[in-house]
Amino acid sequence: MANTVTLNKEQDRILSIDFFRGLVMFILVSGIGTLFAGLAEQGQGGEIITFLNKHANHGTWFEIYFWDLIQPFFMFIVGVAMPFSLAKRFAGGESWKQSFLHALKRSFWLLVLGFMLGATDNTYYLTNILPQLSLVYLIAFLLMQKKIKWQLTISFALILISDLLYIFWPVEGFNTPYVPGHNFGSWLDLVTVGHLHPYHWVTFNAIPTSAHTIWGVCVGKLLMTDWSQTKKFLVMFITGLSGIIVGYILNNFIPMIERISTGSFVVFSGGWCLVAMALSYLLIDIMNFKKGAKFFAIVGMNPIFIYLFSMLGGKQMLNRMARPFTFRLFIWSNDVVIDMVTIIVVAVMMWYISYFLYKRKIFLKL
Repeated sequence: MANTVTLNKEQDRILSIDFFRGLVMFILVSGIGTLFAGLAEQGQGGEIITFLNKHANHGTWFEIYFWDLIQPFFMFIVGVAMPFSLAKRFAGGESWKQSFLHALKRSFWLLVLGFMLGATDNTYYLTNILPQLSLVYLIAFLLMQKKIKWQLTISFALILISDLLYIFWPVEGFNTPYVPGHNFGSWLDLVTVGHLHPYHWVTFNAIPTSAHTIWGVCVGKLLMTDWSQTKKFLVMFITGLSGIIVGYILNNFIPMIERISTGSFVVFSGGWCLVAMALSYLLIDIMNFKKGAKFFAIVGMNPIFIYLFSMLGGKQMLNRMARPFTFRLFIWSNDVVIDMVTIIVVAVMMWYISYFLYKRKIFLKL
């Protein structure tokens, strides 16, 4: 028998979800971060630009910068949207089995696309966002109809098991948990894909970071309740702030390392996910600042398309289209200024492509 639900107004569309997802995707694919790099290289902008440039890049092994939160943000917001999507499928008459088969198909295509983007003739990596999402999406889907207490229990169990594997893994040469290339995650990559990532990311990250998507599902369920908007905001914000604090405390025992997704990093970044979602919800859905939010929400409605477009050379194509004009318009300036103007123009062009698809109701879905 098909599951049926009635969608109330809050369940139908929450603009802050699309805004959050769109903002993350725009930061990820637009190349805006390279603006700060150009200014920093020229010694312009002082300490502010130096700070922004630092946080527009991944930290080194033991460092955590803003850019290290981008993938957790994306994994989290995927989870937030999942209960809404499943509710609409049930409302349309789908059974759980049909929805599960759809989730399997989506997971498969995410894996295929991720493999395609991460492979060369001689090597391949399953560490970029799509193959990681392939597994965490499926785990979160299988848990989605469980009670929140069980979702939370399993999410923390995955984090704990991961940390214990790193700490107690006995294989000689791979039993130093916090040394690049000499830990459990590196060993697993050697025996599965046959090589290590040059920057020490590991495929096993999909297991502990499943927590981000599971927590996103919990937040999605929270947003679908009849609780007051203020109560929803406070639950997200206070829980998120607690996660940040706990992550800092755990860092004294288990160092924050994004590249192997240690427990302290997962909890810390998960806290920031909740705080960012809470603030988005406060500004857009409670305080009703919707006009400016729609700029990013339009990108957030087509996240897979814009990511694939960027990764498959679309951004480079737009750069080649824009540069002849920006070069001639700013020929009086220097290469850094021309590069920065070109980056801005390309980012606007990418947004307009998303807008073009949005106006015609064209959405790429797996």
